[in-house]
Amino acid sequence: MPNLSPEFIEDMRALLGPETDAFLRALDAPAALALRVHRRGEAAMPFIAGAVPWAEGGFYLRPETRPGTSIAHWAGAFYLQEASAMLPAAVLAARPGERVLDLCAAPGGKASQIARAMDGEGALVANEVDPARARVLAGNLERLGVCNAVVTCEKPDRLAAKWPGFFDAVLVDAPCSGEGMFRRDLDARKQWSAAAPAGCQKRQADILDAAARLVRPGGRLVYSTCTFNAFENEESVRDFLCRHPDFSPWDFEMPGLGASEGGMLRIWPQRVRGDGQFAARLRRAGGETEDTPIRIAERERGAQLTTPCTARFAEDSWKKGARARRGARCPQAGKGERAATSAEDGRALVEALHDTVLRSLPPAVLRARMRLLGDRLFAVPALAPDMDGLRVVSPGTALLRVGKNRVEPEHALAMALCPEQALRAAALDEAEARAFLAGEALPRAGEAGWTLATYDGLALGWGKQADGTLKNHLPKGLRKTLRA
Repeated sequence: MPNLSPEFIEDMRALLGPETDAFLRALDAPAALALRVHRRGEAAMPFIAGAVPWAEGGFYLRPETRPGTSIAHWAGAFYLQEASAMLPAAVLAARPGERVLDLCAAPGGKASQIARAMDGEGALVANEVDPARARVLAGNLERLGVCNAVVTCEKPDRLAAKWPGFFDAVLVDAPCSGEGMFRRDLDARKQWSAAAPAGCQKRQADILDAAARLVRPGGRLVYSTCTFNAFENEESVRDFLCRHPDFSPWDFEMPGLGASEGGMLRIWPQRVRGDGQFAARLRRAGGETEDTPIRIAERERGAQLTTPCTARFAEDSWKKGARARRGARCPQAGKGERAATSAEDGRALVEALHDTVLRSLPPAVLRARMRLLGDRLFAVPALAPDMDGLRVVSPGTALLRVGKNRVEPEHALAMALCPEQALRAAALDEAEARAFLAGEALPRAGEAGWTLATYDGLALGWGKQADGTLKNHLPKGLRKTLRA
């Protein structure tokens, strides 16, 4: 195992004193691997061995298990996440109906934890500045069936200029020197240098300054890192508070970890079963911490603007009108974007699915605004901010794609559904599910048409039943062979 830098050890002795030797031994112990249940918790039962105290739905993994190769993982039943990494979103404590921003969100663990706490209500913006990582983030949220999220790929200062004071809660899980990963990522040990904390601290300060502008008066900001040194943690927070006197520490208490001091709390691997994490909660002055009648009214107005259309349309008549509808450009659309001419028109596109694909839609989709991007229809969260002029990876849940003389439901819609919400569903056994995920067509009798392939109550994707065969419509980039 690579040796730790002498400078790092010296820094830790200054922080921990006589506890340093126990800390160093803990870094050579097995990592605190865990998962967090997202839906259908029973699917995680074969893999878990006790709860993570500070995270709802968090569980440590049993030794020798491989949940990442399971069908349940692929189908979004749970998210694999180190135990201490669950702390920041738990401290943020997002609530249904809020407007929440995860500013450095890839690969999506904390964003999906926030989404679960929001229970499909409100709007979550998950941002990642790196395009490749932003696509991974969007893919993970899609796999988990998150319906109220937007994924952007922007620099924090551009978001701050676009959305000042918009969010109830902002999470900054900042890029850092990664000392908390030394136990599970040996490359992190090799890459660390004595100059790393200072370089990271400058970058973190810039991100925090942008984040401060995004928090509404009375809202909250959580700053976190997975590193140990005080320079990137307590000192960064103190410097931020000096630059932003309208923010103040907001203490909290977490099960299994105790109470924060000055709004700050650490996880040390020699003290609890976690690798290492720092989190600080801050509150912006002004406004109200809790909901006010004005904010409740704002949400109600947003819901009224997107009341589901009660009209129903046959698929054939909709196909004929779809191309004409796409010809109307949305006043707020960006380059290449088109949208329905009205809320009712957009809802009509969705209602067409009921005749051929769906029994019902998730509530978050029913409350959404409908937008067409090229030939794809998206359900944009009703409380999402204006995204014009920004790089957007996903403006919401992709519902369907309109082609020449055909309409196809999107994979994201499949992953957002429960089996009973589909007009036709095929409950597959384990062998069939593995074959389906590998991209194979399956011999099967059933009613012709779009069919939701499921396994153990979890959606896998769309197939199309015809002539005794369930034809596979899983996107080619998502097909994979899972080992039993």
